[in-house]
Amino acid sequence: MSYDDPCLFASEVCLTDVASCGCCLMQKQMWKMETFFNMSLNELERGLERAHAVLNNIRASRSAFSVALTDTRLCVGPNREDSVVKYGSVFINLGDGYSTNTGVFVAPRSGVYSLALTVYSDAGAAGAALAACARLRLNGRTLASPSEKNNQDQEDSDSALLAVQLHAGDRVDVALPAGCVLCDDNNHYNTFTGFLLYATD
Repeated sequence: MSYDDPCLFASEVCLTDVASCGCCLMQKQMWKMETFFNMSLNELERGLERAHAVLNNIRASRSAFSVALTDTRLCVGPNREDSVVKYGSVFINLGDGYSTNTGVFVAPRSGVYSLALTVYSDAGAAGAALAACARLRLNGRTLASPSEKNNQDQEDSDSALLAVQLHAGDRVDVALPAGCVLCDDNNHYNTFTGFLLYATD
């Protein structure tokens, strides 16, 4: 406030100059509005910072993967014991949750995930023994077992789609049971897919 401000001696000025008193009241109202505006702006800036923090957290924890068995002609199995299927063809691995070395997806955070598995096999000829089967597992526990076993045709497939609650660090993989066979090529008949629908932590 300057020394020329009519509000400096507001009580004295208002006694002798009504016009100056009105100016003083207007100035006070302007200061109140400016203070309110600054407070509102600061609150908006804090809200924007919180929104950016939430958005960055979401971006950092995005998780999605989709893999196929192979890009070339390959059959896996039959084996004498159960084994983990290692999918080698990666369509997307957002967040690097899936490992092609181990065949395991590790959930980066707790939430509800969509998991899908498709199995396919080719017996080589109609009437030959066929066992297209696998187990979708969570921490070693079977969630679903898509399976097609018959001798009626040369090719068979099956699929499973689930919504599952996972906790950070949970391990999801696909097991090939003893006696089962998966065959694939660049058409990618055998696929394993998962993505985070929404976080719960």
